[in-house]
Amino acid sequence: MAAVDRGPGDAALWSRAAHGDHDAFGQLFDRHAGAVYSYLFRLTANWSEAEDLTSTVFLQAWRRRADVVIDRDSSLPWLLGVARRLAQNSRRARRRYQATHLAEDPPPADPADTVLGQLDAEQRMAQLRAAIAKLPRHEREAVELCVWAELDQEAAAVSLGVKVGTVKSRLHRARRRLATELGPAGGEPGHAPLPHREER
Repeated sequence: MAAVDRGPGDAALWSRAAHGDHDAFGQLFDRHAGAVYSYLFRLTANWSEAEDLTSTVFLQAWRRRADVVIDRDSSLPWLLGVARRLAQNSRRARRRYQATHLAEDPPPADPADTVLGQLDAEQRMAQLRAAIAKLPRHEREAVELCVWAELDQEAAAVSLGVKVGTVKSRLHRARRRLATELGPAGGEPGHAPLPHREER
């Protein structure tokens, strides 16, 4: 079976984008926006916030297009690094707001099937996030990139700005902590043991 031609690689597209080529940047958006959104949805458990942050990721990527780091002709690890930092900033801003403002009454429920489906997806994602919420931040970030975003350890190292060995040790500690925390509950929703991924 012939290999699928995905067109120019990321390095070539970013080189063109750095010189103002909007079409090249559009191809990069089409190639990676889905993965960035999925990663942000797992971080936030909120589809609307994930959409907004995804747009912000690519806005920043356009502004910093001359500084993008390419890992084996993929810019996805760099984009996920930007996404991770934006999600952290958004979380801190939300906590500051909640600390200084009274919580508003929740809006009335929308009966539309699509909205109900989105709410259900958010609830399931919240359950998944609960399984690793108690991990130290550095270990949690390694899990999010290697398991949720499905990056290999080398790409995760690029995204986090650390050495590969650091990612490996963080994942090892995370697996031990999760095994202790979850115990026999691994079969419950959102409590699956952390899988070992094959390196590419």
